[in-house]
Amino acid sequence: MLQKECFLKLLLLVVSLVVAASGADKFSRQDFPPGFVFGAGTSAYQVEGAANEDGRTPSIMDTWAHSDSVITSGANGDIACDQYHKYKEDVQLMAEMGLDAYRFSISWSRLIPNGRGPVNPKGLQYYNNLINELVSDGIEPHVTLHHFDLPQALEDEYGGWISQNIVKDFVEYADVCYRMFGDRVKYWTTFNEANIFSMAGYDLGFLPPTRCSSPFGYFNCTRGDSSLEPYLAAHNILLSHASATRLYRKKYQNIQKGYVGLNLLSFHSVPATNKTEDVIAAQRTNDFFMGWFVEPLVHGDYPEVMKKNAGSRLPSFTALESQRVKGSFDFFGVNFYIATYVKDNSEGLNIEPRDYKADMAVEWQFTQGNASSTNRLLPSFEIPLTPWGLQGVLELFKQNYGNPPVFIHENGQRTQRNTTLEDWPRIQCLQEHISVLLDTVRNGSNVKGYFTWSLLDVFELLDGFRSGYGLYYVDLDDPELRRYPKLSAKWYSRFLKGGGITPDGGIELSSNWSSLSSAQVMK
Repeated sequence: MLQKECFLKLLLLVVSLVVAASGADKFSRQDFPPGFVFGAGTSAYQVEGAANEDGRTPSIMDTWAHSDSVITSGANGDIACDQYHKYKEDVQLMAEMGLDAYRFSISWSRLIPNGRGPVNPKGLQYYNNLINELVSDGIEPHVTLHHFDLPQALEDEYGGWISQNIVKDFVEYADVCYRMFGDRVKYWTTFNEANIFSMAGYDLGFLPPTRCSSPFGYFNCTRGDSSLEPYLAAHNILLSHASATRLYRKKYQNIQKGYVGLNLLSFHSVPATNKTEDVIAAQRTNDFFMGWFVEPLVHGDYPEVMKKNAGSRLPSFTALESQRVKGSFDFFGVNFYIATYVKDNSEGLNIEPRDYKADMAVEWQFTQGNASSTNRLLPSFEIPLTPWGLQGVLELFKQNYGNPPVFIHENGQRTQRNTTLEDWPRIQCLQEHISVLLDTVRNGSNVKGYFTWSLLDVFELLDGFRSGYGLYYVDLDDPELRRYPKLSAKWYSRFLKGGGITPDGGIELSSNWSSLSSAQVMK
């Protein structure tokens, strides 16, 4: 036991030195403004399980997870973490940790199995129970309406997001959610990662609904049009979001006093060199990746460089659509994991046909000067920490888009999924990003909250159950799917309850280090 205690102290010292060297200052939760929200998140398909229970029908996520071309090594979310049955236990974990809020998504096909029409009583009961449980424990629900999981029935009927028919169906779904849950839910996010969903689902084809066309897709493309459909899907998402926001403002906001926003994945692209063409390429990447959605919502139209490079393949807003899309948000949700370095690839604009990625005319690198990381889905199993990139993203919103309210909806560290609960890289990730976040808030960025991804080790879209981002490990070999806190859960809890950072950069966790070891926790 003494040996183990000494070893853990040594580990803590190493991490403390690394964190101190990174420039993380001493801070505590009390340094953030009053009302600043700290939470954790999951999504319906990735955590709920019960995929075929109580009237739920398949979504495009189910179809994708059970297809031959997925990148999850045969894993799926049929059971996942079984939060559908274990929500009370999970809410208790959140309460004990001290979370202010829980970000989760509603499964459209669990609530309205056919995509439109009758509401499923069992699905309605589940979400009412979950929301009530959260509220009773003082945890604020932040709800996402679409997290990569359109009902398969609507995909089959008219092609889902590539058809304008989706606008009416999405607004009716949103109306049900506002009406049924809006008395307790104040923060609504219409879409999760609208930009990556459009790009990865309709151009590269490695995420649902896996539409793409040769030679652009990551897998064998059997349907779709990579040159056109990413732009078409994004356009219909923007129209759906604007219509759902308009409905809320007209019918519910005065009574329920809530807010509606849209979520995007951000990389914060910076030039790989100081060459003029790479500097321009970095700006172009930000315009294509973030401006694709933010520009219409803030200014009413797409970025000029997108209109130039995509031409007629990029849909146009009518005057009325532009008017309704502009300003149709109360906040933005931002998911941030890593910054990217970009190099100019304007020569690609001379090639026909082109897809969305070619229109961007850049090469991506996840680590500076490392050619082996170029254009990969993830740079390595453990994501290199670039917390300065989060500061860059928030500065972009502040300088270019009027400094709107922003929630950091996702931020975390990807580690190999195993029973080792001393997840020091995740602690370092939390500490460095929260420290940088505090700096940006002090510098005037209008950030309202931070959610770490994820509460539990969920079914991950890029590799199933091979990796984990969770504060809690879920034992998939245990029929009870027991949850075990990692050291990061204890770090986050101590921070949320007022624990400070010691002068050498370490967190004040506990004087009894042996109680934090995996051997003790797993007993």
